[in-house]
Amino acid sequence: MAQQTRKEREQIARKRIASILGRSTVAGMRTLEQKISDAGPNNQRVQPHILTAARNQMTKAGQLVRFDDGGGSWYHLAEEEPQRVQERLAVLQPIIKKFSHQKYTTRMGQTLEIACYRALSEAEELRPLGSFRDLNDHNDSQMYSKEEPPSTIGKRSIGNESLDFIAFAGGIPFGIEVKNIREWLYPDRDEVRDAIRKSLALDLVPVIVARRIPYVTYRLLTGLGVVLHQTYNQLLPAADQDLAAKVRDKNLLGYHDVRIGNAPDNRLVHFFKNNLPALADQSLSKLKAGKDLLEPFASGEMTYKEFAARIRRREQGVNEDNDWPDKEEDLNDGK
Repeated sequence: MAQQTRKEREQIARKRIASILGRSTVAGMRTLEQKISDAGPNNQRVQPHILTAARNQMTKAGQLVRFDDGGGSWYHLAEEEPQRVQERLAVLQPIIKKFSHQKYTTRMGQTLEIACYRALSEAEELRPLGSFRDLNDHNDSQMYSKEEPPSTIGKRSIGNESLDFIAFAGGIPFGIEVKNIREWLYPDRDEVRDAIRKSLALDLVPVIVARRIPYVTYRLLTGLGVVLHQTYNQLLPAADQDLAAKVRDKNLLGYHDVRIGNAPDNRLVHFFKNNLPALADQSLSKLKAGKDLLEPFASGEMTYKEFAARIRRREQGVNEDNDWPDKEEDLNDGK
């Protein structure tokens, strides 16, 4: 089957947006992403950056109506009846408000951290720094006490910041950041830059664990030594089963990948126990060769556009500073 063009993918996105909103009346962007980027036949899935472009096109053309309620953005078809929109919002807004409340997202974020901690604990070779001291003292309806890994190693420091974990494989140190969020982690997201910046500041190999990581992030970062792992699930505290059921319901938010509890699945255990130690030597080697690009990108000194272009030019073995011919006669070639 021929690879789809950008135009064809945007057309698929517009068609699926219209279809979903025709059935759902109104939806948030994360729901549209779940139903279009994560679900459906493979040839009908459209990654979020294409979906966003298609959504913006439809909004600009007057086919979609977008509005914000303080807790996020909502979309509905332009011809939708206002009363139906309000009735639907009355059902959805209380769910998304609770799901996105800062106190809840903090506790939810800890759920995947604990799953990673449990998986790291099974990988004896890694010897992790960072732990939870009171996992057996109460349930996950309240926050657990986290012992953070050191923010200073020798002369290197990240000040008041911290990584989620630090681990060692064969003497090679890893800085691990865990992101239990809905958004796909594109390379230019703050979560990605910050994880890399903190790890490099402590002279560690960066490791990022998140629900969804697009191909472009793998394509740009793994060649420079960054280790990435997709969980494909978002973990919610076991104490919030009722909320999880509403969030997962296909007729409500539709986040079908949500599961409850902080126990790691077999993929997460395998990643820490087998994959990460196996990647140690090559990741460190790639990091040493690519640090001159990663450091300015992570600090914000280098734009994403320049970062991606320099990686491409380096791989092609050409002048990394620009795409111009090196020789004067080449500039006049064809004139």
